[in-house]
Amino acid sequence: MKSTKILATILAATLFASTGCGVSDSIKSLLLTSSGANNNGFYNLPGVDATVQLKVFAVYHSGKQIDVTNDSTWNVTPVGCATATDGSNSGALCSLGGALPPYGPDTVPINKTGLMTGIVGLCTWIDAIDSTTGKPASPPVWEYTGYYQTTASYRGFTSQPVGIGVGVVASPTAAGCGPA
Repeated sequence: MKSTKILATILAATLFASTGCGVSDSIKSLLLTSSGANNNGFYNLPGVDATVQLKVFAVYHSGKQIDVTNDSTWNVTPVGCATATDGSNSGALCSLGGALPPYGPDTVPINKTGLMTGIVGLCTWIDAIDSTTGKPASPPVWEYTGYYQTTASYRGFTSQPVGIGVGVVASPTAAGCGPA
């Protein structure tokens, strides 16, 4: 009888300990994902009204991920410059293109569901110069001259950044403006 009580107590303690009682499954980090036009992981808004879908996931200590996109806030910082649209490739130095316009409803807005849309006419890409010919590479080798660095915040956490270039301009070069 005594050994049965001891065995029952041990089993109850083991069961109680294995349920994780008292341990909360709290958020560990945020994961920002994006889908849309991309070129080897570099995202682009390739034209007026082009979109990139951003999704924010709360990653918990247990490993589960919950979509918190609709409850997140967006932080967008312009980095670099726009390129020249005269086909000269000198915009890589920002000499002809100028600074990127600030993030806002008239540039590259992000709605509540995480959809980022290209509105403002600008280009943040340049076709790399071919070292043997001194001319733009053919086929194009796209490089950022600027981008909108985007992060999401939720409950005191901030995601990793995602860079999004913009190709919302008709370019006079045959290559266009950025990857399609």
